[in-house]
Amino acid sequence: MTDTSDDGIASLGPFETLLTKRRDAILIVSLNRPSALNSLSATMVRELTDLFTQLHQRPDIRVVILRAEGRAFCAGADLTSWELSADGEGRVHRGLAVQRSIATIMQLMRSCPQPIIALAQGPACGGGFSLLLSSDVRYAAPSLRMNAAYIRIGLSGCDMGSSYLLPRLVGMSLASELLLTGRFIHADRAAAVGLVSGVVPEEDLLQTGLEIAEEMLSTNPLGLRLTKDGLNWAIDAPSMGAAMAMEDRQQILVSGTHDATEAVNAFFEKRPPVYRDL
Repeated sequence: MTDTSDDGIASLGPFETLLTKRRDAILIVSLNRPSALNSLSATMVRELTDLFTQLHQRPDIRVVILRAEGRAFCAGADLTSWELSADGEGRVHRGLAVQRSIATIMQLMRSCPQPIIALAQGPACGGGFSLLLSSDVRYAAPSLRMNAAYIRIGLSGCDMGSSYLLPRLVGMSLASELLLTGRFIHADRAAAVGLVSGVVPEEDLLQTGLEIAEEMLSTNPLGLRLTKDGLNWAIDAPSMGAAMAMEDRQQILVSGTHDATEAVNAFFEKRPPVYRDL
């Protein structure tokens, strides 16, 4: 199902398992399999892949809000929708294809130029946890509980980007605790360690996300995209000097745009800037 924004610009889609709605330059994406706790079916994986692939070529969409319908954010992979258990030749190949198809979503989320604001309630397990880890900003309802469920079903605890993202977000000790046990981390503890930016009542989640998105929209469009890009590069930079060299180049790129000049003029004229993404 898709909607259009008030100005008539079409949203991405159509999708069977996702709801999308445009609000100016914000795209609100809702996981929409509430009866299955929004678990990742083959169709949902295909549609999330399509969505985030398209977003790489959509500069008109500047911020993405990722949320979910119902009482759960995402209970992980829907194992009933994948042909994983059949014995015989090709089992490893089928499993690897499924593994890669889900993992690709996380990579696309990190590489897409739009900041992703995740708003989550209820269970976020396995792949659902990784969807949150792959987002840029996370806000939780009090009911949120997250875990890397993989080790509890006979697998390695390191999956879907968790071994890369989680230590960078919370440090090695807590990441090791969560990945080695599969235990849940709840909203309050997640906020205390910085895994989520805050905990707000569930009915206020969307408004919180929209307020942050609107603040992002008040910035130079290229500057916003390059800030996400810079954070991605800096987190793996071999030195402070390497990170600062990247920052220097980005600043010169952005400062040469029409929008940078507009931002300065608007500041001195005490008015909101009018950006053209030029």
